[in-house]
Amino acid sequence: MLVSYNWLKEYLNIDDYTPAQIAEKLTRSGVEVDILHELNQGISGVVVGHVLECEQHPDADKLKVCQVDVGEEENVQIVCGAKNVGKGQYVPVAKVGARLPGDFKIKKAKLRGQVSQGMICSLQELGYEGKLVSKSYSEGIFVFPNEVRPGADALEELNLNDTVLELDLTPNRSDCLSMIGTANEVGAILNREPKLPVSRVHAGAEKATDYVSVKVDDSEDTPYYGATIIRNVKISESPLWLQTRLMAAGVRPINNVVDITNFVLLEYGQPLHAFDFDRLGSREILVRRARNEEKIVTLDDQERILSDDHLVITNGDVPVALAGVMGGADSEVHGETTTILLEAAVFHGSVIRRAAKDTGLRSDASTRFEKGVDASRVTEAARRAASLMAELAGGEILEGVAEVDERDESRTRVELNLERLNGRLGTSLTDETVSDILHRLDFTFTKNARGFNVEVPKRRPDITIEVDLIEEVARLYGYDNIPTTLPDSVTTPGGLTKRQVLKRRSRRYLESAGLNEAITYALTTREKETSVRPGYITHDVKLALPMSEDRSTLRTTLVPHLLDALSHNRNRNSHDVALYELSSVFHTSVADLEFQPDEKLHLAGALTGTWHEHPWQQEKKQVDFFVVKGLVEGLIEELDTDGELVFEQDEIEGMHPGRGARVIVGGRNAGFLAQLHPALAKEWSLKEVYVYELDFDVLTENTKGDVRYEPIPRFPSIDRDIALVVDEKVSAGRIEAVIREEGGHLLRDVKLFDLYEGENLDRGKKSVAFALRYLDPERTLTDDDVSTVHNRVVEALEEKLGAVLRS
Repeated sequence: MLVSYNWLKEYLNIDDYTPAQIAEKLTRSGVEVDILHELNQGISGVVVGHVLECEQHPDADKLKVCQVDVGEEENVQIVCGAKNVGKGQYVPVAKVGARLPGDFKIKKAKLRGQVSQGMICSLQELGYEGKLVSKSYSEGIFVFPNEVRPGADALEELNLNDTVLELDLTPNRSDCLSMIGTANEVGAILNREPKLPVSRVHAGAEKATDYVSVKVDDSEDTPYYGATIIRNVKISESPLWLQTRLMAAGVRPINNVVDITNFVLLEYGQPLHAFDFDRLGSREILVRRARNEEKIVTLDDQERILSDDHLVITNGDVPVALAGVMGGADSEVHGETTTILLEAAVFHGSVIRRAAKDTGLRSDASTRFEKGVDASRVTEAARRAASLMAELAGGEILEGVAEVDERDESRTRVELNLERLNGRLGTSLTDETVSDILHRLDFTFTKNARGFNVEVPKRRPDITIEVDLIEEVARLYGYDNIPTTLPDSVTTPGGLTKRQVLKRRSRRYLESAGLNEAITYALTTREKETSVRPGYITHDVKLALPMSEDRSTLRTTLVPHLLDALSHNRNRNSHDVALYELSSVFHTSVADLEFQPDEKLHLAGALTGTWHEHPWQQEKKQVDFFVVKGLVEGLIEELDTDGELVFEQDEIEGMHPGRGARVIVGGRNAGFLAQLHPALAKEWSLKEVYVYELDFDVLTENTKGDVRYEPIPRFPSIDRDIALVVDEKVSAGRIEAVIREEGGHLLRDVKLFDLYEGENLDRGKKSVAFALRYLDPERTLTDDDVSTVHNRVVEALEEKLGAVLRS
């Protein structure tokens, strides 16, 4: 709901509060204000100008030279290219030195030889969205519909000195879907009485019931339907004040009659509809359920096929409107309309919700009917609209209303126990304080021995039980005023579980390494996952009632969704992207929908493009396998995982056959890391992509626990290098594992520092070199000590891997 501050001031004296202060008080009382929209987007120096002369530019067919009175001693000359500019108009003029939205400054200029001292503006140039501008001014400059004093502040005339409060309403607060409802809320907060509009209707001699009869098939669907007849209306442009009120609320002006119905909808929260009475085709209104396969062409010129779940307004036979959602094109008000049938009704919310969902039509009217309108104000809203049509369209209102009225006039009554209220809130509020709050809310009540008997007004259907009233008292009293108390029982302080700590630590590590977190849908399709699904997954996790084909199964892997995110970024010229996701996947070993799948927590990443760049030093490093391997190693170290980490080369589904590895932690398969197969990368419009996916539960099942520190060694270490010739299929990881196993407690560190393949080596062989560091923290090692262990390492490498020392 968009609430204009200037419009709100018409119902409530709030001149001593700024829009920001009103927003703060609303939010603190439970009606959240999301955004404050300043309609003046930095505009200054824009005044009303009177076009005295408008001549064709001597050297340009599309330009005109205008002499404009801007309220100063001398007129100014402005060159304008708008087709609709003309002599005698009153227009908004940005003078020399003025500023427009986007910090656009107006300067004195010369256009094709003619001096231009300002700019005649369109509404779009003054900051209004194009979709909110009336069609008559969607192209060209804006022309004031009435005479305005030259030099007057154009922003004030156009309501651009306004601030709009955007309310983020919860579903139960439908009463604030109107200006009057918001005024009641603000009035209750500030303890001020709203001043509501008074409708003065001067009815003619003829009666509305002589022109039309109303019949309702089911009063449960339609508790009230009223038809007011207004004759001799003249369809024209709405006055400026009405147009600017609608535009501030996000509604586009159409014509005076339609604008009035929209204005009253925003003012009262009561949807209305205006029919061209002469185009209805009968003098009867019948409200009934639609017949199956019945058709109607709605105001958007789309043919809708209806069912008996939908409610329609008919002329006794043919549907002329989809009740509560949208009118029909055949009875639309147009420029030649002279007689209006004004509909004001109350429809059952669930019926309207079903129709809006089935037809895909979501309108301001359907939103209000779905949430519930104030049935007690429907006739008052109709009177307000009829009086405005008489005032602004010259209409004559016929006496009475043709109506069917089966409204339930009873009100909800709720008992409020003062002791329970104070017990729930931890307060000691008195009768006087609670009475004052109920008065401010305009709730009728009587006192009893235990508290109050409260009669809830129709505009607040959300209040049905005692705790609802307790909430009302709490928010009006002020949540900040409720005292803080500790629980009576002894409690232990809260804290994060081990799993939560490790999840946060993982996120912190990856984000500090340069990755951004992605959050993707858990619902997908089998086809999207087929190419990269792990081989041990044999069944899809299908949904019993999917909302669409694209969301018909639960994901078994995170990788395809991250690839979607990379592709999305690349399509927007973002080529260097590194993403991770820590989220659930779902696995099952049976295809039966009755069996619930296993939910597992996986951690996956996808990286492409440049990983590291120093433009000044002209250094650039692309993402490669070892970048991802380093990230995984660092992650496991950060998680303090207990168990040996091993990378085993393997062919992974959907991955490059020579650039993939299984991640083994403590002897268990924890996931993989690999380059995405180039053919698959091409399907996602990507180049070189590296991914990993890890089972977070395996990584965190066993952690080392307490950190134990060792003193810095007092004795020197001895370094030895070893260069080996091995079969090219033997991985460096296997060699390192053998070295560590045979090195015993003296071997402190092993590092691979060289790999060679080529000349001077037999075919199918490679040379790898490691640096080994030996250390005993208790004594100084001798060469003999190291040689004994080192020789044992060499012998083991020869026996187990067929390694030969390179000479």
